[in-house]
Amino acid sequence: MSGVRSREGSAAVRAGLAVGFAAAAYGVSYGALAVAAGLDVWQTCVMSLLMFTGGSQFAFIGVIATGGVAAGPTAIASAAILGIRNGIYGVRVAPIIGGPWWKKVAAAWVTIDETTAVSTNQPTKRSQRIGFWTTAAATFVGWNLTSLVGALIGDALGDPRAWGLDAAAAAAFVGLLWPRLRQVQTIAVASAAAVVAIVLTPVLLPGLPVLVAGVVAVVVGGFNWFANSEPPLVPLEREGA
Repeated sequence: MSGVRSREGSAAVRAGLAVGFAAAAYGVSYGALAVAAGLDVWQTCVMSLLMFTGGSQFAFIGVIATGGVAAGPTAIASAAILGIRNGIYGVRVAPIIGGPWWKKVAAAWVTIDETTAVSTNQPTKRSQRIGFWTTAAATFVGWNLTSLVGALIGDALGDPRAWGLDAAAAAAFVGLLWPRLRQVQTIAVASAAAVVAIVLTPVLLPGLPVLVAGVVAVVVGGFNWFANSEPPLVPLEREGA
């Protein structure tokens, strides 16, 4: 029994490190794009330290890059909308964490896509907890370090328009989104939001099309209109079953 637990724990550690370091690699892009959008190195790093959710950070700097400081409230709102999903993840992760209140507060800080995915895919409560904290540590440390590196690189490059970085934030965000577009429902949500944003961009102030597109995405996703067209998922047989 102890041998099985050891193997499960080792597998959780390997998965956490692999996912954590892979996610952290995006920090270089974030750091460079944040500086290109007008943030300084310290602001870029503090955002990674305190916000620590890649999608929201890319959304924030994407709006700032388009609308400048005047679009700040819209950028914050856009980032907050994307951050709601982390609160939903918390409902699933809370039973895994357990322990005193301070541990739950620390876990809330690092409850993101990667920690949720790795932890919930482990077979036992112990390996789930190991997977969560391993992924959290690898991603948090790696993301903050690579954010600093990217910010320093972006600061050294100078004018972002000379390098095409003024439009790269949106491209980086699409790169994060693309691997998730595997089902009809998620493709429908993304397509509806994209069409609305493209149509409204010439009409509304910078940042507002993103908020409207976010509302459309919530509506389309909430009604779940295309769920019935998804192919049935075939459960994988566990090893030794």
